[in-house]
Amino acid sequence: MSDLPILAVLPELLRVLREGTRAVLVAPPGAGKTTAVAPALLGEGWCSGEILLLSPRRIAARAAAERMAALAGEPVGKTFGYATRLDSKRSAATRVIVVTEGIFVARIEADPELAGVSAVLFDEVHERSLDGDFGLALALDAQAGFRPDLRIVAMSATLDGARFADVMHAAPVIESEGRSHPLTVRHIGRRAEARIEDEVAGAIRRALREEEGGVLAFLPGVGEIERTAERLSEDMARLDIALHRLHGTLDPAEQRAAIAPTKDGRRKVVLATSIAETSLTLDGIRIVVDSGLARRPRYDRAAGMTRLVTERASQAAVTQRAGRAARQGPGTAYRLWEAEATAGLPRFDPPEILEADLSSLVLAIGIWGVADARELRWIDPPPAAAIAEARSRLEALAAIDPDGRPTPHGRAIAALPMSPRLAHMLLLASDKRLAAEIAVLLGERGLGGNDIDLETRLRRWRGDRSAKATAARGLAERWVSLAPLPGREGSKAR
Repeated sequence: MSDLPILAVLPELLRVLREGTRAVLVAPPGAGKTTAVAPALLGEGWCSGEILLLSPRRIAARAAAERMAALAGEPVGKTFGYATRLDSKRSAATRVIVVTEGIFVARIEADPELAGVSAVLFDEVHERSLDGDFGLALALDAQAGFRPDLRIVAMSATLDGARFADVMHAAPVIESEGRSHPLTVRHIGRRAEARIEDEVAGAIRRALREEEGGVLAFLPGVGEIERTAERLSEDMARLDIALHRLHGTLDPAEQRAAIAPTKDGRRKVVLATSIAETSLTLDGIRIVVDSGLARRPRYDRAAGMTRLVTERASQAAVTQRAGRAARQGPGTAYRLWEAEATAGLPRFDPPEILEADLSSLVLAIGIWGVADARELRWIDPPPAAAIAEARSRLEALAAIDPDGRPTPHGRAIAALPMSPRLAHMLLLASDKRLAAEIAVLLGERGLGGNDIDLETRLRRWRGDRSAKATAARGLAERWVSLAPLPGREGSKAR
């Protein structure tokens, strides 16, 4: 901890937050911003309440809380805790709560004054998720209208601090050096006719022969991870190498096993989605194998649905991936494309707000009390065409009136943490328990397997006694309790 680069700029950050209320912190991966900043704020005179640290992913939220607690020599849930949709550990003594961006948006919508909160830290803001952008806009609006004493810090791993500083009323930008270890990048290409699983498995075998340390391989999705694991399982068992999967649908215990160091110094291979690009440090990793592919949600306006699309990863993403190999020492990255192809990759992943279905956002903005979304401070404002489309969809659901004002039914929809369409289904369903279970299945990939038959998945999930499945059943129960009876939809408004 004492050698983290972020420690060199913490005094400057503390000074800025004593003299003002906003700051932008630019720190490369490995600098230590996720786990060092929040603990440093606890001793400040202005910080008498909670610190909310926002994370774009559940696994990263848990890992950050566990890391800070371990450094403090405490159990998780004492000074440092976390809260995600399916899992939380906190107590009356908790001062730093790591939350997912969606959890924060729900909290500030329910309590715009953020009572008892001294600071909000937005980690990995460069990822530009919809909830992240919206959460920052709401926090700035709440600060201007209710909480001039609230500290807001935007933390980015890329050199885009000026854009965030501008939207945050010319906030000071503080830049940290990264932790520098030598990184060798090898472009090994791939056969166009070969399956990506075969190419990744072959690259992993080669890397294990040529280099020391563990391997982190990036694949686009769960299916590719499972098929690659099938190709490697016999070899890894023979070589006594631990083989792990790492993606968002796994049980938390399996995710922790992939992140933690292996016993007795065994080598390990971790097959991961883009979930491992940022925020996480995987102990023992010295090699990265990158497929160059990613699977991302894209809104299909013709179908009116969000689909997962496999596409080339961006230059920013592949740079982040390669850097995973050199977090703890010299590393090597194997890329399954030719070097000259890197320039043809998109520079960044597009901000989600420019491509997503904005129905939930438009409804939430209306309930927030803002007539025009442009009144809020955005890094990129939501497109006018997407807002008009969302309003049309919400009006069809009777969630807003012709003037765009939320109806009692719309407020009941907004009180449920799911898409407006699913919330509408749940509110009107005669069997609310079944409707809530279906909503959970559609929102949580992997529950009950990946069968396209919802009835089969529902039956498997009901019989699953894993921690994740049990937590998901509890979530369905909460949703049932939030859904008002027909004719009483105004009673659950936020």
